[in-house]
Amino acid sequence: MSNIKKFLYLNRKAPYGSIYALESLEVVLIGAAFDQQVSLAFIDDGVFQLAKGQDTKSLGVKNFSPTFRALGDYGVTKLYVEQESLSERGLTAADLMPITYEDENDGFAEKPSINVVSRSELAGIMREQDVILSF
Repeated sequence: MSNIKKFLYLNRKAPYGSIYALESLEVVLIGAAFDQQVSLAFIDDGVFQLAKGQDTKSLGVKNFSPTFRALGDYGVTKLYVEQESLSERGLTAADLMPITYEDENDGFAEKPSINVVSRSELAGIMREQDVILSF
């Protein structure tokens, strides 16, 4: 039996206006660096964290969204986005930035990290986790 625990980071907040989104991303990177099995879920306003074309100049804050594209390098390859949260905000999967990883078990083929799932599918994924941290 493996000692590696499954961690799911649940992102509920918009990317800017609070520290939650950036703090979550930093904690994910730290956890992944320590060989934890890490995945992320985006629900509610958290779906905006993965939106294409984020421009933060008028907010006077740094746009950290490109960092999501580096997650695959840390072994973080499962990003779940709740379909209902997208729909409730007038978004579709096409509105999300492309985030991929190289699958070393498949000749380093580039594969998508984002999985759009229903609310009930996400509930099942959550039941499989050892630890869930909500941001």
